[in-house]
Amino acid sequence: MALFGRSSDGAHAASSSRGNGQRRAPQSNEPAQQRQQSRAAGGQRPANSQRQVGRPSGGQQHPRRAAGAQQHADRTGNISRSREVSQRIPVVRPANQVADVIPASDLGVATEATGSYADLAAQDNGNAKLGPVVISLRNVTKIYPAQPDKPALAGITLDIRAGEFLFLVGHSGSGKSTFIRMLNREIVPTSGEIYVAGENLRTMRKWRIPYLRRNVGCVFQDFKLLPNKTAFENVAFALEVIGKSRHVIKTQVPEVLRLVGLEEKMDKLPDQLSGGEQQRVSIARSIVNRPPLLICDEPTGNLDPQTSLGIMRLLERINRTGTTVLVATHDREMVDQMRRRVLALENGVLVRDQRRGVYGYDV
Repeated sequence: MALFGRSSDGAHAASSSRGNGQRRAPQSNEPAQQRQQSRAAGGQRPANSQRQVGRPSGGQQHPRRAAGAQQHADRTGNISRSREVSQRIPVVRPANQVADVIPASDLGVATEATGSYADLAAQDNGNAKLGPVVISLRNVTKIYPAQPDKPALAGITLDIRAGEFLFLVGHSGSGKSTFIRMLNREIVPTSGEIYVAGENLRTMRKWRIPYLRRNVGCVFQDFKLLPNKTAFENVAFALEVIGKSRHVIKTQVPEVLRLVGLEEKMDKLPDQLSGGEQQRVSIARSIVNRPPLLICDEPTGNLDPQTSLGIMRLLERINRTGTTVLVATHDREMVDQMRRRVLALENGVLVRDQRRGVYGYDV
């Protein structure tokens, strides 16, 4: 049995040696002598008694340091991978228009809401050179399991070119929301093919969807602002989630808010802004990343006529920078006076694709 670190065999041997009158030989004192010589020589430790601190024997890296280095390599690899993926997703704009930087001279400050929608029709870009096809649908059909006998969309085939301004019209339940959700890849078609900027959305892998959505700005009827963040913070949030630097955020966000006429209200919370001002914040958030495609789902549905006119002036100016703009709306006056390309849906079927169209049939 061990007793205070000495085995029973060792204790028995010591007692027998004392009983024979023999003294046990003293143990070697070499380590103590080496330490004394080391102190005398200037405090250096002998070579054979040096300890490896923080690193295991054999020259291998300490496990904690190795794990930290691996995490850093993973983060660096993910960043490089995300940059590579976002570079592979093409950004298509008209050849004669560059919108990497939204020029203030083209947009001005969107605060005016005078005149009528007919003023925007006078600025129609029908003679402008449009870019290549940026959205293409081929025999697209969407059937929800709850209504297998009533397709939400049936056999839709169309092309949308870069730089176009389009209206998507139709009664409630005609398939407008399904059409928009497919462009944003919230849902996939039951059959047919849909391409956005050269990407087949039906076969796209899930990890690529966030990079696609960076090239698609969305404006909603109910604004979808974060209630506990100011106008500046709501717009900046769109840049923060994609990893933009603080310098880029501090530079771009005030400029975009100035372009939508909210330079003096960037520190206001959403409930301190009017409905039109909240919609302007929503538009600023959707264009701060300068997407080539802007989808607006009833952007003026909750606004008065004059405020709606100001919003449409802003969207028209954004379109003039080369951004493709698709507006889903029920506003007959807006569509009839602006006379842009109109896509009309009825019971999931594309019944009309008119270049300078109106809300209803032109009689």
